[in-house]
Amino acid sequence: MAHVIQLPCDGDGFCMRCKAKPATEETLSCSTCATPWHVICLSSPPETLASTLQWECPDCSGEPTAPAAAVAGSGSELLAAIRDIEADVTLTEKEKARKRQELLSGKVEEEDLKKKEKGKEKESESDVLNILDESFKCSFCMQLPERPVTTPCGHNFCLKCFQKWIGQGKLTCAKCRSPIPSKMASQPRINSSLVSAIRMAKLSKTIVAGGLPKVFHFVHNQNRPDKAFTTERAQRAGKSNACSGKIFVTVPPDHFGPIPAENDPERNQGVLVGECWEDRLECRQWGVHLPHVAGIAGQANYGAQSVALSGGYVDDEDHGEWFLYTGSGGRDLSGNKRTNKDQSFDQKFEKFNEALRVSCKNGYPVRVVRSHKEKRSSYAPESGVRYDGVYRIEKCWRKVGIQGYKVCRYLFVRCDNEPAPWTSDEHGDRPRPLPVVKELAKATDKTERKESPSWDYDEEDGRWKWKKPPPPSQKPVDTGNPEDRKRSQKAIKKAQSTNVREKLLKEFSCQICGQVMTQPITTPCAHNFCKSCLEGAFTGKTLMRERSRGGRTLRAQKNVMNCPKCPTDISDFLQDPKVNRELMAVIESLQRQTEENLDNVEESIEDEVVGSEEIPAEAGETDSGKTAAQTIEPQMAIDQNKIDHGENPVKIEAVANSFEKTGVGSSEEPKVNCKPQRANKKRKIHLDDSSVDKDEGKNEISVQMVGDRNGISKEDSKKLLKVTV
Repeated sequence: MAHVIQLPCDGDGFCMRCKAKPATEETLSCSTCATPWHVICLSSPPETLASTLQWECPDCSGEPTAPAAAVAGSGSELLAAIRDIEADVTLTEKEKARKRQELLSGKVEEEDLKKKEKGKEKESESDVLNILDESFKCSFCMQLPERPVTTPCGHNFCLKCFQKWIGQGKLTCAKCRSPIPSKMASQPRINSSLVSAIRMAKLSKTIVAGGLPKVFHFVHNQNRPDKAFTTERAQRAGKSNACSGKIFVTVPPDHFGPIPAENDPERNQGVLVGECWEDRLECRQWGVHLPHVAGIAGQANYGAQSVALSGGYVDDEDHGEWFLYTGSGGRDLSGNKRTNKDQSFDQKFEKFNEALRVSCKNGYPVRVVRSHKEKRSSYAPESGVRYDGVYRIEKCWRKVGIQGYKVCRYLFVRCDNEPAPWTSDEHGDRPRPLPVVKELAKATDKTERKESPSWDYDEEDGRWKWKKPPPPSQKPVDTGNPEDRKRSQKAIKKAQSTNVREKLLKEFSCQICGQVMTQPITTPCAHNFCKSCLEGAFTGKTLMRERSRGGRTLRAQKNVMNCPKCPTDISDFLQDPKVNRELMAVIESLQRQTEENLDNVEESIEDEVVGSEEIPAEAGETDSGKTAAQTIEPQMAIDQNKIDHGENPVKIEAVANSFEKTGVGSSEEPKVNCKPQRANKKRKIHLDDSSVDKDEGKNEISVQMVGDRNGISKEDSKKLLKVTV
């Protein structure tokens, strides 16, 4: 026998089988899904009045119904979801009925899809390629510009689209109708900064989507030869490969100060003052001075780790315990002028010179090596390269050098615990007064350290040491030691946070100041500058120049204003420069997301460090009358032992910060810093007798909460703690 088709009433109250609207007395609602049904159209209506109270419709009871009435999902899953709604005691009857209707109508699935779509939208908002797509979309093809061309009014188009538009005789911008210069219309220039940015964004999208990243082939340090080799073809003196030799120390490349014994697994003595090597490559293998050509090792925003005195500049003055050092730059090394020693322009505090100035401001120790190539110094070795200890930069300035151009100058003063190679002293340096430098009288851009130095002399210990924590390494070395991995955890996190956004911001840098552009301007020759930088480069110049000769007024002549990066005349453009709003929107969006990303990374680092360094107190441990400070004392002793051996500075810093927050080691009463403080900062509850009597119930909850968090019983928490909630 064929199945009888059974259908419920629709939303308007009409029976879906007989198409009539039954009276209220003729309808019956399901006890599970609350769907109304026409009693006459049911194949098996309830027999008694009492059975109608617990009656279930054919859908919920499992009786066969029409295929059209099937709801997405199996019957058992639907029943389980409805029963879960009925069992939820937090919902009212109206909310239960609404959720049942949403479940049967399929709205729940729609909401899930909407949530997923919102999640995708958030991901797309943070996607770099989508950011560029929204701002730099070509008005003609509505795609990311292919070979982008930027008009003087700040709008971007594809080169082919722009040429088609100009070919129709239209010399105005397709977006704002601003006039386009005839020279640009005839010969448009491609904006190379946008090309690099779009390519980088597309590449990052490909890698995230599962594409293969670029493979870098490298040789492990342990597989390299002990000495940098010379190939058969390299007949002349010198090594053929600067990176072929093994590095014998375990310090990172940006390590400040002396190299201690624990970082010398080969000899267990560290790099001692007076050690000599055959050449700069062997010096590099021991980590003292890594560049095999450059005289300065450092980073502009981080500091300088080492310098080499090799007679590169005629302005250098070497006095042994102190010397005047000349910065880098100022020479034309283009083409084959690799050994040019004649200065042709002024030096500035940038790149390596800025790195030395950062070390001067912070008082970082700088390793110094002297080469036999320094012929004018009495302290240079007879052959090879020699390590002469650490120095500190006390002052830096600029002055006009011997060759007529400005040079950056630095005053280095020795501050090592080992005696210098040219002295017979048994002890190292002591703090000495600064020498009198005559050239400071005519110097400019003077910089002196205003705060206490990070590397300073300790009168109690009688030696030079770090008075402030050394800067964390940005290039950690994985030696296989788990302690070293923990030590470099923070640095690795920061290194990973340097993502595509930061690289894109570097692409959008001003070609005058070198910083990320503010109010970017794109010239007709497709160069990008800050508006203030470009206007400052032509301060005092006017469009027209008045001329006269012997009382006779001549015709005014136009001033030629060449672009700072090319010979193109941009005088007409400078009369009313337009800010590239599209580019500015992208830069602001990237900067905002980069700051949010860094904040999230720092929060995750702090949570991981604090979570890994928590010191739980075992239950019952405080029964003998121990205070919170006594409970932490054994851990302090362990960490102090690690401090003495130079282990795990990240862990030490986290423990030290936790001691400062909890008041351990001070005369104040110890406090427990519990995380639920964040929700209850409005009032303070002192757990003495009076406060407990006033609000016993709330204080009991607070004490129990603190005790549960720290493994301490409720009674002991009352005795020990004064909790700020």
